[in-house]
Amino acid sequence: MSLENTELLTANPAFGAAAVEAARRETDAEVVQRAQLPVPKKSKLGEQLVSLFSPVLLLILWELMVRVKLLDARFFPAPSSIVGTFQTLLLGPQHELLIDIKDTLGRIAVGLLMGCVPGLLLGAIMGLSTPVRAFFKPMVAALFPIPKIAILPLIMLIFGLGEMSKYVSVAIGVVFLVLINTMAGVMNIEKIYLDVGRNFGANRWQFFKTIAVPGAMPQIFTGFQLALGVALIVIVATEFVGAKTGIGYLIWQSWQTFSVEAMYCGLVTTAFLGFLAQLGLDTIQRLALPWKPELH
Repeated sequence: MSLENTELLTANPAFGAAAVEAARRETDAEVVQRAQLPVPKKSKLGEQLVSLFSPVLLLILWELMVRVKLLDARFFPAPSSIVGTFQTLLLGPQHELLIDIKDTLGRIAVGLLMGCVPGLLLGAIMGLSTPVRAFFKPMVAALFPIPKIAILPLIMLIFGLGEMSKYVSVAIGVVFLVLINTMAGVMNIEKIYLDVGRNFGANRWQFFKTIAVPGAMPQIFTGFQLALGVALIVIVATEFVGAKTGIGYLIWQSWQTFSVEAMYCGLVTTAFLGFLAQLGLDTIQRLALPWKPELH
């Protein structure tokens, strides 16, 4: 019986108290029954299909626009012509593209490790400690807006033209993103969890390990996602100078020799690596945060 019918029974004096009570019990049963109905889950398969279809649609439109002369093939070669160059670079005797991808990914991995670990630790400490936050926050606010590419000459002057300068460039590019997101995540943890930790006598390390990091994990993953994208941007720009391998080196060399198809191979490879990195991080996030229903 609906709530409206219950109200009618209550308002009508012709009905006794027993009838009203029975109607209320029936209404409660209906509410419980509705609450037990399964909630339809969002179709992840449909979202994945749309995500895969959109790049394919873009490539088809690009190919058609080149063939009908809406795009200048000198600057925007058709995807079909880029595929041939891609095969040559990838499957040729020297495997140039494979070597470039391997070197770029290795630099990104080391740079992320150097930047994300300090950013995670300091961000969590800043979120938990007001004095530490007051001390470091002005420094972060002053250093974060500086373009990371702008300090590349200084980094190369200090660390030389070798691999270390590339690692440091990536680390500086990602450390603030992880730090700020971690700090924000820790500060947004509900106070009741901190109170529980204090009541159980948790020390600083237990606060960090069992409350701060797990509670801030959604924000931390947001920082990691931003860090991955920025790491690709920084490393490609860094490889323009002072490198003999890498995707950035491939793009720069292609520009110097006006090999437009090879340049697009480098750009497409960068985009594909970014897509795979985000896809892998999304998968890790779903496994690490099973309590977040919007991720499943």
